[in-house]
Amino acid sequence: MTTLALFVIAIAVLFDYINGFHDSANSIATIVATRVLKPFQAVLWAAFFNFAAAFLLGTRVASSISKDYVDSHIVTPHLVLAGLMGAVVWNLITWWLGLPTSSSHALIGGYAGAAVAKAGLAGLVKGKWPTTLSFLVLSPLIGLFLAYFLMLAVHWGFRRMSPARADRWFRSLQLLSSALFSCAHGTNDAQKTMGIITALLVSIGFQKDNHV
Repeated sequence: MTTLALFVIAIAVLFDYINGFHDSANSIATIVATRVLKPFQAVLWAAFFNFAAAFLLGTRVASSISKDYVDSHIVTPHLVLAGLMGAVVWNLITWWLGLPTSSSHALIGGYAGAAVAKAGLAGLVKGKWPTTLSFLVLSPLIGLFLAYFLMLAVHWGFRRMSPARADRWFRSLQLLSSALFSCAHGTNDAQKTMGIITALLVSIGFQKDNHV
């Protein structure tokens, strides 16, 4: 059982690595495109704040994924492995096609699909599924409208500033926005695999509860 658990954790780490093909670009795209930082510097910047977020802002998302979506009584290493492999394959397909899909929803969907294959819909915990599924549609729309109004506010607020001075301000502010984005990513997307590993450890008795 220990060997199987280590193998599943290795696949979880592989998923996180492939997840980086998708999600690391979100944190560094703007500061690299505007040449505020070089790509390697930007990766280090984003990695630090992603990692720090778990200690500064907690692991609520990881805890939720480990217990609020799939009934813990049916979770086994094989179920977790199936969910991870489904997410890995999907991430590779969408990476190859250049599609910026949600790795979080891919992992939760793969995990849920494995649970339904084993125990039917009874294997799912109903509580958070409506909210999670609704935000597949809502999150891009919310981002679109917030960004639209923010852009209007920026144009209005800096309309009298010279381009050179505005450039100096925004180059500095991009470091702040990238750091905040990376912190948000560290408290959300980066924690999904932590939650899956926790569910695995509980299923084989290495842990008694879902503390991450």
